[in-house]
Amino acid sequence: MTRAPILRPATRSELPAVLALLADEETVVDPATVTVTEAYERAFAAIEADPRNEMLVLTDGELVLGCLQATYIPGLGKGGAERALIEAVRIRADRRGDGLGRELMERAVARARERGCALVQLTSDKRRTEAHRFYASLGFARSHDGFKRVL
Repeated sequence: MTRAPILRPATRSELPAVLALLADEETVVDPATVTVTEAYERAFAAIEADPRNEMLVLTDGELVLGCLQATYIPGLGKGGAERALIEAVRIRADRRGDGLGRELMERAVARARERGCALVQLTSDKRRTEAHRFYASLGFARSHDGFKRVL
């Protein structure tokens, strides 16, 4: 019998695996080759300390299969309800197509619902058309054009 992957907050010891996933576009990046800089350490510590932020990992035993960051944002829209912002969604390249991305996203949406969020939003690079189809298949609708400004 196959056990279901577990979705939970990442631990500090999993930071190299998370960074490897974030660097992974087409191939699996070995976490042992990832340099965990002080900036990454500080960012992870800030995420861990903030109850409105979660770096979530989908794991099978010791193996990190996927990750995402969820930020819960209070607002005056939607009757004062929180919204969840999902970013940094990744699944290991060698496990894409196994349904893990769907499981990761569905469980993250359920987590946001349990927190009382009125909506979940995300952004995706315009060039990632496969990801756009994937998010649409999960019920996400294109509703806005986004803008970013590098500082």
